[in-house]
Amino acid sequence: MVGKYEVGRTIGEGTFAKVKFAQNTETGESVAMKVLDRTTIIKHKMVDQIKREISIMKLVRHPYVVRLHEVLASRAKIYIILEFITGGELFDKIVQHGRLSENESRRYFQQLIDGVDYCHSKGVYHRDLKPENLLLDSLGNLKISDFGLSALPAEGDSLLRTTCGTPNYVAPEVLSHKGYHGAVADVWSCGVILYVLLAGYLPFDEIDLTTLYSKACCLLTLYLIENAQFSCPSWFPVGARSLIQRILDPNPQTRIRIEEIRNDEWFKKGYVPVRPFEYEDVNLDDIYAVFDDPEDQQANEQLGKENMGPMMLNAFDLIILSQGLNLSAMFDRGQDVKHQTRFLSTKPAKVVLSSMEVVAQSMGFKTHIRNYKMRLEGLSANKTAHFSVMLEIFEVTPSFFMVDVQKVAGETAEYLKFYKNFCSNLNDIIWTPTSGSTKSWITKTKKG
Repeated sequence: MVGKYEVGRTIGEGTFAKVKFAQNTETGESVAMKVLDRTTIIKHKMVDQIKREISIMKLVRHPYVVRLHEVLASRAKIYIILEFITGGELFDKIVQHGRLSENESRRYFQQLIDGVDYCHSKGVYHRDLKPENLLLDSLGNLKISDFGLSALPAEGDSLLRTTCGTPNYVAPEVLSHKGYHGAVADVWSCGVILYVLLAGYLPFDEIDLTTLYSKACCLLTLYLIENAQFSCPSWFPVGARSLIQRILDPNPQTRIRIEEIRNDEWFKKGYVPVRPFEYEDVNLDDIYAVFDDPEDQQANEQLGKENMGPMMLNAFDLIILSQGLNLSAMFDRGQDVKHQTRFLSTKPAKVVLSSMEVVAQSMGFKTHIRNYKMRLEGLSANKTAHFSVMLEIFEVTPSFFMVDVQKVAGETAEYLKFYKNFCSNLNDIIWTPTSGSTKSWITKTKKG
């Protein structure tokens, strides 16, 4: 039992949470209970993100949005009580059945637009709309979920600036690093979803995707997105084709808005706007009680320091770090060292750090370590100049870590010689791709 909820089987599991079936013993209502470990979310610096996500889900109450009932907590766990959705993901339906019919695609798109428009009316921008985040209830109605990347713009600033989302669904302006309007960017994602519903595949698809980086798309895909280079299959209805072309407009200034989508002839066919729930006074007291307990704050801060891990790289970090169009080249030790001063390891981050420290000291360098950064200090080969290198460990996935090596002081030729010698002494921790390990594929990635 957790409060008034009787907890049953595990129905889902991710990196940071488990989802369990539970039942309200007072009402008999079935719910989904998302269970998070306090230590884990502090270690990964996720407290603010989870607070924001919960607050937003409490704010957005709509028939086409997964409902959050309440938040409970113990000393060790946080329990998020959600509406229990039985129909699975829209993504799974597309995988199983392929492209959907025109009428079914239109109905899902109408429900998506209704739900997204309501979120926007509350100042909430989802920023990660995709079929994996659209659930289906027992009646086949859409439910928008996963507000982990959603945003409420700061007062006085209408532009968002964080580059985030899922590359194949993200609007081109989000990649520009110049600021973007959340509502217009969400509309783009809705357009990509409509295309997928009607086609059964993406308009901007991965072309060179390694198994390791299955959640990052290649640079060519980003180029296609930025220039809106796509084509509609011959079976697309004329009205849907026209609407998609107006939505997937790379210029956010001229891209169609939601009010215009509602007036589109193809969209309006059979459209019955849903009635939002009656106004409810949103109470965030349970969230404050869970996260803002003054007795726990000091302990949590200390725990966070003790458990701090390497910084995690997201898909956009990987794209920026990649060289050329082939992401696998980023980790191929056969590449010219002039262009590659980073390597990958499947060993635990602490093992990687200690191994590098031992090797560096054996090469005559002094080491200075802070968290998962290490600075090497020494003299040049001729003993006449200062030589310094900075190494930092990044988490790519729970099983893979990337070490980025950068010259801080010294001659480039000497640095390249150092890098070659340094890596030759780390063969036991450096991961080398095996034959076939960089085969391109498309896969689904789930967040916890």
